[in-house]
Amino acid sequence: MRKIVLSTLLFLTTLSLAVAQQQPIVKANYDLAAQFSPKRISKLVFSTSVEPNWFKNSDKFWYKWQDSQGSYYYIVDPATRTKKALFNNATMAARLTQIVKDPFDAQNIPITNLKLVDDSYFTFEIPSSVMKEEKSEPKKGAKATPKKKPTNKIHGFKYYFNEDRLEEIEEFETRKEYPSWGSISPDRRFVVFSRDFNLWYMDMENFEKAKIDANDTTIVEHQLTTEGTSKYGFGIGSNDIYATEKIKKQRLRAPILWSPDSKHFAIMRSDNSKVQDLWVINSLAQPRPKLERYSYQMPGEKGAPVRHLFVVDMESKSWREISVAAFKDQDLKFELYRPKKRELNDSIKHAVWQGENNGFYLTRTSRDLKRIDLCYVDLKEDSTKVVIEERMNTYVETRSPVISNGNIIWWSERDGWAHLYLYNQSGKLINRITSGEYHVEEVLAVDEAKKIIYFTANGKERDENPYYLHLYRVNFDGSGLQLLNSGNYNHTPFVSESGSLFVNNRSRVDSAPRASLIDNSGKVLVELEECDLTQLFAIGYKFPEPFNIKAADGVTDLYGVIYKPFDFDSTKLYPIIEYVYPGPQTEGVNFSWSHRMDRVDRLAQLGFIVVTVGNRGGHPSRSKFYHNFGYGNLRDYGLADKKAVVEKLAAKYKFIDIERVGIHGHSGGGFMSTAAMLRYPHFFKVAVSSAGNHENNIYNRWWSEKHHGVLESITAKGDTIFQYKIGTNSELARNLRGKLLLVTGDIDNNVHPANTYRMANALIRAGKRFDIFIMTGQRHSFGNMNEYFFWLMADYFSEHLIGDSQKSTDIIQMRNN
Repeated sequence: MRKIVLSTLLFLTTLSLAVAQQQPIVKANYDLAAQFSPKRISKLVFSTSVEPNWFKNSDKFWYKWQDSQGSYYYIVDPATRTKKALFNNATMAARLTQIVKDPFDAQNIPITNLKLVDDSYFTFEIPSSVMKEEKSEPKKGAKATPKKKPTNKIHGFKYYFNEDRLEEIEEFETRKEYPSWGSISPDRRFVVFSRDFNLWYMDMENFEKAKIDANDTTIVEHQLTTEGTSKYGFGIGSNDIYATEKIKKQRLRAPILWSPDSKHFAIMRSDNSKVQDLWVINSLAQPRPKLERYSYQMPGEKGAPVRHLFVVDMESKSWREISVAAFKDQDLKFELYRPKKRELNDSIKHAVWQGENNGFYLTRTSRDLKRIDLCYVDLKEDSTKVVIEERMNTYVETRSPVISNGNIIWWSERDGWAHLYLYNQSGKLINRITSGEYHVEEVLAVDEAKKIIYFTANGKERDENPYYLHLYRVNFDGSGLQLLNSGNYNHTPFVSESGSLFVNNRSRVDSAPRASLIDNSGKVLVELEECDLTQLFAIGYKFPEPFNIKAADGVTDLYGVIYKPFDFDSTKLYPIIEYVYPGPQTEGVNFSWSHRMDRVDRLAQLGFIVVTVGNRGGHPSRSKFYHNFGYGNLRDYGLADKKAVVEKLAAKYKFIDIERVGIHGHSGGGFMSTAAMLRYPHFFKVAVSSAGNHENNIYNRWWSEKHHGVLESITAKGDTIFQYKIGTNSELARNLRGKLLLVTGDIDNNVHPANTYRMANALIRAGKRFDIFIMTGQRHSFGNMNEYFFWLMADYFSEHLIGDSQKSTDIIQMRNN
């Protein structure tokens, strides 16, 4: 017994000495972080997944793959299980050099606009160094336009891959795409668009003219409506109340859906007359600063957009409103026809409604999102019929239904998990298709002849990260459920038209992405590609480490990733930073490998342990309980889990310094990181909070009311009103103890800068020292200032968590990027 006690004391003494010898990091490694800038990574890592381009009349496909050796094109034939290069790069480079007279080699062939035509040949373009003078003479009937600057001559080619034959296209003109403002009917008779808040149309002959020159004065167009106004208009731009006269005269896209026979189209018209304005000032606008106004409804406000549904008859050129009223301030959403993959090969895309010639489906949602109806609009009876109802005490979510031979494949979370149900056209439940404690994500394909559904789901495979997506097949009656792409990875499949095979991309944060061709029994037919990370590893890259851990309740499993410095030393003591996004529509955790490293891998190189992890109330792809955990408490719901995870990791890993904890997030993560500083001021010591919606009472209604909740009630007079109350970060300003940097773009029209300014005002009133930075001329994402923001964040965390930062005026790392 005495020997055991002495041994134990000796072990504890040794352990204590080992802990005491952990040396804190005191120098920030700016040079290592600089090596992994986005610009440098883009020259080290190229293709990370295979996206198939299916042939029109077979299950063959072609794809492009780029690595450190150059760009290559392949054709895959599932019937023979072969992958063949579209052409020999060296031979093609030599041929093109002879024709274009510019030198190319196997690794450098500047092919653009590669298109497969009729499954028999490809067309593509090659730019020349020779400059081409643009013709200044206007076409007959067109307005004279100023002479354009010379441009590079473009050579067009046809390549007959079965014959290995290359032809130059004589007198080639770069193919112009059809203007995006035109909505083309399925029979190609009509092209509808919006101008000055009203609907117009032209025929395809005139649309072809507009494709060549939008200002051609010979274009004939016709006006369909005259009632549209700036507050109650038709088409995109109907919310642009303060549009200039120039914009009003432009052709804009009308968000319409056609009937399959092209005789009708439907359009949603939004009455914004009661929606209030919001403003930002673009101080960098030329020649003088500009005030930008836009309609923006905040949570709880009375003035909501009112949706109206109209159907236009293109035979009589008449239109009428369809009654769809059910809930006050309801929202309406068209259900779009899912085009066949071979239809996607068509250069003209048609927006067609989900339904038949004389009727279509739409979704109707109450303002509190607790009631959703799938409705069928019958044009013959001029009626709207509820087909399927969804009801919940929290918000209801849906996916677009899939219509198959008159039946409806319907997605629902009604039992607490997302699953598929089969209904007939009248709304009668035929049978449940899937069930169990897992989440169905999306239907990818339906084999109508064999009555098989191919869908993605996560959480079904035990002993795996529940966020990893897999592909499954199941019969309409729920039998024959089968996993098709096994393996402990996150899978992204591209399914062929028939569902008989698919290209499967698999990935994980600690594994290079790979792609395979697999059939509908799960058998691998062809191994396609593996992402080339050789050059990345050559400069010291190391994979991050996934982990799972219990939440603050000690019951719920959370999943995250640890990012360490690539020069990690386990005898050192590192500050820890949590990169956060609270959800509820997603979580800021990458479970697939990504070359986007700024907020995680790259930040760690300065000398930090960086952690991303989920939280209760976060990602929707788990149980409905998990997803809705924060309902009614949108500010604080995820904070206890973020704190508990750091505590548990610090207890497990002696290289984590529990006394130096930082936190960073953008947008929702911006408000969460500040909230963490104010709720746990003794724990979180430093935060960089960018573009945060610190005041969710002035953020947009749709996000705030959905995820926090809004109370619908009836007054004594019988009026329906909506009540909304939410805690804000400003209310907790007095709690700040650590170092806080607030950052916002000054023209952010998503999360308005007022969110940050009100937070700053509250901190000033509370007598707190803090830092604030304005990204000039930037909206919600910081655009071309992202690199500057990274070094701003690097300086702040390095100074206040490590005690070291660079003080020179020049950010040398940006200069050497």
